[in-house]
Amino acid sequence: MASLTRRNVLVAGGAGIGLVVGWAAWPRRYVPNLAVADDETLFGPYLKIARDGRVIVAVPQVEHGQGVFTTLPQIVADELGADWRTVSVEAAPANPLYANPLAADVLFAGAFYHVPERLRDEHWTRDALMLTAGSTSVRRFEQPLREAGAAARLLLCKAAAARWDADWQQCDTADGFVIFGDRRLRFGELAEAAAGETLPDELPLRFGDNGRLSGQSLPRLDTPAKVDGSANFAADIRLPDMVFASIRQGPIGASRLRSFNRAAAERVRGVTAIVARERWIAVAANSWWAANHALGKLDPRFETTGPIIDSASMHHALDQALEGDGFRVAEVGDLSAVFRGARIYSADYHADLALHPALETPSATAHWRNDRLELWIATQAPTIAREAAATTIGVSAERVIVHPMLVGGSFGAALEPEVAAQAAELALELKRPVQLTWSRGEAALRDTFRAPARARMSARLAANGAIVGWQAKIAAPAIGAELAARLLPHDPMRRAAAGLPGGADGYAMSGAVPPYRLPAFAIDHHPADIRIPVGHMRGLADGFNAFFTECFIDELAHAAGNEPMSYRIGMLGDNVRLARCLTTVSALGGWGGGVPASGVASGQGIACHAVAGSFIAVMAEARVDDAGRVRVDRLVAAVDCGRVINPDVVRQQIEGGLILGVVLATGCGTQIERNLATTRLFGDFDLPTLSTAPEITLEVIASDADPGGVSDLGIPAVAPAVANALRAATGARLRSIPLRPRI
Repeated sequence: MASLTRRNVLVAGGAGIGLVVGWAAWPRRYVPNLAVADDETLFGPYLKIARDGRVIVAVPQVEHGQGVFTTLPQIVADELGADWRTVSVEAAPANPLYANPLAADVLFAGAFYHVPERLRDEHWTRDALMLTAGSTSVRRFEQPLREAGAAARLLLCKAAAARWDADWQQCDTADGFVIFGDRRLRFGELAEAAAGETLPDELPLRFGDNGRLSGQSLPRLDTPAKVDGSANFAADIRLPDMVFASIRQGPIGASRLRSFNRAAAERVRGVTAIVARERWIAVAANSWWAANHALGKLDPRFETTGPIIDSASMHHALDQALEGDGFRVAEVGDLSAVFRGARIYSADYHADLALHPALETPSATAHWRNDRLELWIATQAPTIAREAAATTIGVSAERVIVHPMLVGGSFGAALEPEVAAQAAELALELKRPVQLTWSRGEAALRDTFRAPARARMSARLAANGAIVGWQAKIAAPAIGAELAARLLPHDPMRRAAAGLPGGADGYAMSGAVPPYRLPAFAIDHHPADIRIPVGHMRGLADGFNAFFTECFIDELAHAAGNEPMSYRIGMLGDNVRLARCLTTVSALGGWGGGVPASGVASGQGIACHAVAGSFIAVMAEARVDDAGRVRVDRLVAAVDCGRVINPDVVRQQIEGGLILGVVLATGCGTQIERNLATTRLFGDFDLPTLSTAPEITLEVIASDADPGGVSDLGIPAVAPAVANALRAATGARLRSIPLRPRI
């Protein structure tokens, strides 16, 4: 058993008030604010136990398909000794105890790099910055959740021992009972008495013990409601006297509303109101279809000032940035000396804008009553949405109650708070509940895209083909700084940091440092001002940085006359986990060396990557069909993500990530013409269908290492593996994503 010394233990309350355990990691000024029913007892900020034995776990992360409504309760249930059939989940309220500074570091690294890590963490905790992003849910919350389950287990054992006049240390828990020899008492019978007990100085944790729930593929808690249709998403909310709204917003850049045809819209049956603001106009009606139809009749016209923003201006900005000075991200050795007078291999790569392919478009339901706003919204950042709504209608954040709903995918788009602010403004204006839903076209036009990037890769090879010098110059927007400016506009620490000298953007350069042991290398970020809004996409910037690295590695392997998989392993040094992924995937997939096979249209490509403390290798089989489109026939992946809480959830996340990796490698892109995205319909996203999706083979390698992240892991290695496979199949090297073969 692992154990943790306990300090500053505070026990208070009783039935209906509950137990507060003030551990060292929980500042005393933060107290739980979970709602507690009359038959429930509160055990700290994460756990309640009802008299009937139900175990209710408060989850501070938003469920958007990644399985946190299962894996996080499973951690608590494992330590507690609960019966999984009695475990339920509820969304945690806004509270500093649920802040996720680890996710904030992933998202906003580019804006706060001057601020010490401890100060950042304290600041984001104090501000209750609740975020679901960056493969951080288990990594951030496993320890406090285990402590919550273990603390409740010991208190229940003490309460049972008092009834039996036994030594509580001889008691144990299993399947929802406290057990002492042949004696058994249900948790529900003991919960109220347990709240009066005190914790010992040592809190033993029992993860890793045999027979526990951790490591089992327990059924997902969100599946039954999603299967029978009872699960509520933001657009499922229905309130008395509610109206439905659709919205049209101005183009990218400085746009303002100039004119609209009010009379034509009001002639549409069911229209109840038209609300116009400087940058948008919305129609409310008795159904969303009526509102959206009237919006078309409204024919709003916007005026956009400033220079035209289009794909050409974006490419020009990237080119200029790449030719200018950059900021050093990482370096080893004296690269200039290594390169001096030597033959240098070089190649330029490009990643274009990418759309978020979420099934659910932004949606929020707002109700202003009794000088308070209630907001039901699909959001990965509930406290940011709350702040945006409050600021828009001019009230304090304490007067806004956010109900985080299940999110239909998102892939990062649900971090953005615009729909919350707009719904709040409509509710205040109309004095009745309003449900605002963006159309598919609106979601595409107003997307905060995955950023474009351009890379200039250079290397020197030794006589034996080994890489002795490596240089990567990457031009990309300062994504993290832009995210922070948009999502934390009033944050005083961000505003102070913005006045300091610039530097490399941590988000934009995520995954840019190769996982290989290289004698000399230099990685530079060249920030580019493309004037197009960019944001977080599942896979992070690793989605394009891994493409640059792993394609160039493949090119160097061919230049050196080496087999690509062995070439990679030879440079991994002591990175045993990534090497094991490569050897596993090559054996599992029947790796043929990455050379064209006689009479076979498809080729094989391989790539690997590390992100969020996890490792993956991907082998792809891909070809170009008769119509000139890229077809990915097969993906084989080997993953080492450390100790696994729920193997099925991990497999689901990796497989879903691999499919999204194919989407981003072959489609989901857009051009910009006259400040507008050209891709607007879901059918134009080039998403795989059941008939065109690749066959997937996945091996999760057993590991005792701490859990790594998995939500982003499946994406980055797919695009380079597919590009390398197409090189084997066609002999042509594609250096831009989405991959578009020249016919």
